[in-house]
Amino acid sequence: MDEAKAHLKEHGWVKIPSVLTKDDAAHTLDRLWKAKEISEASGEETFQPILDPDPSNVRIFYLPELDKIFHDMLTHPTGIELTKSVLGERFLVSNFSANIARPGSQSMALHSDQSIVLPEPWLDIWAVNVIWCLTRMTKDNGATLYIPGSNKWTCWEDVPANAPDLLVPFEAEAGDIVVLDGRLWHTSGSNVTKDEDRAILFAYYSAPYMRQLVNWTAKLPKELQETLSPELKALFGLGHIGYVVYGDLRYMADKYPKKLDRESPESN
Repeated sequence: MDEAKAHLKEHGWVKIPSVLTKDDAAHTLDRLWKAKEISEASGEETFQPILDPDPSNVRIFYLPELDKIFHDMLTHPTGIELTKSVLGERFLVSNFSANIARPGSQSMALHSDQSIVLPEPWLDIWAVNVIWCLTRMTKDNGATLYIPGSNKWTCWEDVPANAPDLLVPFEAEAGDIVVLDGRLWHTSGSNVTKDEDRAILFAYYSAPYMRQLVNWTAKLPKELQETLSPELKALFGLGHIGYVVYGDLRYMADKYPKKLDRESPESN
């Protein structure tokens, strides 16, 4: 795991094979299709023109509301440990969604996850995306494409005019995860196969001082919130205290005892 953490920190991504078994991945995919039906029945659209150029890209949002199987994935030790390695001990679930690229689907916009929610410059890692592969992911079936080294870019001007020529696919098997830091530039690939879906989940974690993409307090039903583990409640930011404490908060008397002694009335 140390090598994986080092690779993530240096290159902005790392692939971990066989986090799920093939059977578990297939079972989760079956539950995902059922979640799609539930989502559509509730009025949620699964085609988002702002993201994708055609309805062959299926988007399912708010997965934790739809099936408890997705709760376990959010707290899976492998994803959590890798996220902690770059974001630190405290972070939030910003979003958890799925993208099924069906045959004929085409690429979305080139972006980094931080570039679309934060102003430049992007000088540090403030977000992590854990991609769960429920099917194999290949260049032909719409694998996520990324630009090596782009995790070092800090502003829009760093994106070169020939960016499309630099894209390479993340190829993975069902059950693998691919972890991206929020600065890595990427896009969805085009699915040019005749009959093969590419199904992946995006567990998107962010630094605790970033506003989450989803207001989980408003989105998750109260009765569901009450059943969540303390870990999930913290990850969703469901507590009533929202501030984050960093730095040295020792009392003045503890941090500067000699200085305060010299300035006290008794010392004059």
